[in-house]
Amino acid sequence: MSPQLTLMAVHAHPDDEVLGTGGLLARSAAEGIRTVLVTCTNGEAGDDAEGLKPDDPRHDADAVARQRLAELRESADLLGIEHVELLGYRDSGMVGWDTNAHPEAFANVPVDTAARRLAELMERYRPQVVVTYDENGGYGHPDHIQAHRIAMAATESTGIPSKLYYTAVPRSGIEQMMTYMKDSGADMGDFELPDDFGVPDEMITSVLDVTAYVEHKRKALEAHASQSDGIFMLRLPEEAQMMAFGFEPFIRQICKVDAPDQEDDLFAGLRG
Repeated sequence: MSPQLTLMAVHAHPDDEVLGTGGLLARSAAEGIRTVLVTCTNGEAGDDAEGLKPDDPRHDADAVARQRLAELRESADLLGIEHVELLGYRDSGMVGWDTNAHPEAFANVPVDTAARRLAELMERYRPQVVVTYDENGGYGHPDHIQAHRIAMAATESTGIPSKLYYTAVPRSGIEQMMTYMKDSGADMGDFELPDDFGVPDEMITSVLDVTAYVEHKRKALEAHASQSDGIFMLRLPEEAQMMAFGFEPFIRQICKVDAPDQEDDLFAGLRG
């Protein structure tokens, strides 16, 4: 009897599961693949109920964590995620924030310590496919980088995953979106992307069509309503949302099975 196909997504914060992998998770669940979401932090450095950032003395980190974990549970239900595993580390915040110095911040936890906990989850669920961030965490966030480090360490120490992928945004897609927004006159407010956001197109190995699950992603993102930065995408015109949500690109970093160089299925080579 073949082992159950299992996907494990390793993310840093509540809400990270949606944009880059929400379609993958929803599609996998619909296909009968067991889905496991590992969220490394509780999101304490997010906006609080008044929209306050952590540098404001009135910011209530514990209340933010409770709210964001409740939002995460709702999002997971909307995406059909079967198992949500919380590592429970403290949100380190963006680069340069005072929260970086907190001794319990995820980025300050020894990699081996956190990787052992993730390895235990890999031993329990036996995922054939693992998805996480690249070495830069996508855009340099300390917790994304740490999530990458522990995912790679746990993958190496267990030897369990057959394939490992990085989430990715091709630069051509960013250019296409920015051009569309400019030409359509859409209000982007103060939204901007870091200079190092996105990867060269030639690095993309896998593109997943998740157009059938765009509504799942929209609703899951709405569930994270406390985080105004994240739900900015919901204010885009519907056509722009389809451009942003309908396809999810990945970079295949590890592959132990026979699979094509360019994929439209992260489980290619694993389906029997």
